[in-house]
Amino acid sequence: MRPKLLARVEKGEAVALVSDAGTPLVSDPGYKLAREAIAAGLSVVALPGASAVLTSLALSGLPSDRGLFAGFLSAKAGERQSTLEELKGVRATLIFFESAQRLADALAAMAGVLGDRPAAVARELTKLHEEVRRGTLPELAAHYAKAGAPKGEVTILVGPPQEAVVDSAKTDAALKAALVFMPVKAAADLVAGLTDGSRKALYARALELKDE
Repeated sequence: MRPKLLARVEKGEAVALVSDAGTPLVSDPGYKLAREAIAAGLSVVALPGASAVLTSLALSGLPSDRGLFAGFLSAKAGERQSTLEELKGVRATLIFFESAQRLADALAAMAGVLGDRPAAVARELTKLHEEVRRGTLPELAAHYAKAGAPKGEVTILVGPPQEAVVDSAKTDAALKAALVFMPVKAAADLVAGLTDGSRKALYARALELKDE
């Protein structure tokens, strides 16, 4: 249908795409139509409707300065685990869509890979039976394993990883050892890679140690 629709737009007609799959056209071919219209130099205008991604992020109580929408996790356990491992280090609130039937399994998998992070499960947003349940991933996994699949469309939000606690005595020792045979920046980069510490903070500390 896309070539036919684009031909009509090129003739001066207006074509409206109305989706019941939610913003941003998840599980919907609409992005393909928008992509081809843009490639053809045609005007594309969005009239945004309700978005579970942004609505749930605002209601979750989790950090909203950075959010990563990760779509649907695979129903296959191995692929789901691999995806979660890839996302484990992302310093942002993670946002997923999930089917109600797989909710308990998905939360259990998240708890296993991501740990005891704060999270929220939002369902039926902007509708009569809207609900947001908050807790840690293990708590939410246990709740839905016992309560069973809820009704409606589900969004899962997971808080970012905790900042690593850096042992200053150990980092100082590592920086001093590294500064013996490498420049300040290289020493800071090396220790940052070993400790998951801040490169900026370690560079500043390396400068102090070099001057002592």
